[in-house]
Amino acid sequence: MKVIKNFFWNAGYQVFALLVPLITVPYINRTLGPTGVGINAFTNSVVQYFVLFGSLGINLYGNRGTAYRRDDKVGLTIYFWEVTILRIIAIGVAVIAYLIFVSVVDRYRIFYLAQGLLLIAGALDISWFFQGLENFRVTVVRNVMVKIASIILIFMLIRRTEDTALYIVIIAGSQLVGNLTFWPSLHRTLGSFPQMSSLHIWKHVQPAFFLLVPQLATQIYLQLNKTMLGILQGVIASGFYENSDKIVKMLLAVVTATGTVLLPHVSHYFAKGDHLAVKHSLETSMHVILAIAIPLAFGIAAVSTPFTFYFFSAKFMPVAPLMAVESIVVIPISIASAIGLQYLLPTNQIKPYTTSVLLGSFANIIVNVPFILWLGTMGAVLGTIVSEVVVTAYQIYAVRKQVSLRGLFNETWKYFLSGLVMFIVIRVFGEIVGLSLIWLVYEVLIGVLTYVFCLSVLRPTTLLFYINPYINKLKKRFK
Repeated sequence: MKVIKNFFWNAGYQVFALLVPLITVPYINRTLGPTGVGINAFTNSVVQYFVLFGSLGINLYGNRGTAYRRDDKVGLTIYFWEVTILRIIAIGVAVIAYLIFVSVVDRYRIFYLAQGLLLIAGALDISWFFQGLENFRVTVVRNVMVKIASIILIFMLIRRTEDTALYIVIIAGSQLVGNLTFWPSLHRTLGSFPQMSSLHIWKHVQPAFFLLVPQLATQIYLQLNKTMLGILQGVIASGFYENSDKIVKMLLAVVTATGTVLLPHVSHYFAKGDHLAVKHSLETSMHVILAIAIPLAFGIAAVSTPFTFYFFSAKFMPVAPLMAVESIVVIPISIASAIGLQYLLPTNQIKPYTTSVLLGSFANIIVNVPFILWLGTMGAVLGTIVSEVVVTAYQIYAVRKQVSLRGLFNETWKYFLSGLVMFIVIRVFGEIVGLSLIWLVYEVLIGVLTYVFCLSVLRPTTLLFYINPYINKLKKRFK
């Protein structure tokens, strides 16, 4: 039951994180315009490389290590401070490197300096610790409060394109404040600060670095597109891609919330030697993920044009076809989230996980330049799709002898067929009613009802077996 609660806490936060841009993005796009949005996307893509190097692989390494030690308060306290001090040292080195970089660039210097707050925020980020303890309530409640404050500041202070630097400060500063709010809760879980002589900081460098490699590779094909678009096509093209990518990944976060929740939970199973529970968790969660991811992909593609018109404004209409095509990545990313975060990492299979994302990065690097030069922003979208498909295909190949692929994907056709019918219904309905904000809402509702109806007809047995106990519990509560 704890996993379900954590899922709803995390999924609830992802829904809230989804609603925040629904409030702010239309305003920001109209206020800052394509140039301001593009500058933020481009400079942020650059600073993220420094944040990643400075963070090592500690978000995943610390999450998993905390889950392994959470029943040992003394060991957990020592581990926390060793990993935290290592991260602060590494971020300190990254800050020095970043300041050198900023000193040698002339263009966008003020924006780079504003983005630098993200490095300080990274040094103080201990959300991995609470996730490892499966205490998602702490991270959710405090982040919600900080995001609400940032929304208020955005509407109060951001008025024109010249406020782009201030907008960056608000966004990066809110992340810094959000990370600071975690620290007062530590005394409830940790013992007193250990003697420095008992801390062995450097022993964590190598295993954390091994988890940095896949994160670095992932960051390459997540951020490189925006960086290369900014260089090859200009910051406006980077802004168009950023808007498409933001919406797709924002909606995708609701699906991949299960990976964040189950990583520490499955790690705990693995530490106790319960391998059967690990495999069962992957199989059941895969069906839930596919049942959500497939209609989500079809839904984004179906409403991309009216959504772009009303959400981003007419100036951003080139985003519509980008979003429709990029929606494809929802499916491979969701599958990789299940296999990678819920199986490979918890069971300490770092090599296949690392290999998968390295192959994805290599694929992205190979196709990005020719695709962008040939197709512009759409080329970057296609590069993203190629990368994610390569990652997912290799992860499936890596686990083929460990888990039943039939058990994972045997009813995928039911989700796909239901999603396809939903897509056709939405598009036909959209052609009849045309562009209308109220009808856009109706399209989404009709799409959901169509998908649920199709599933009720096809009756995916694995999914129903998994969710029926929770449905029955809800029915009993309302009786």
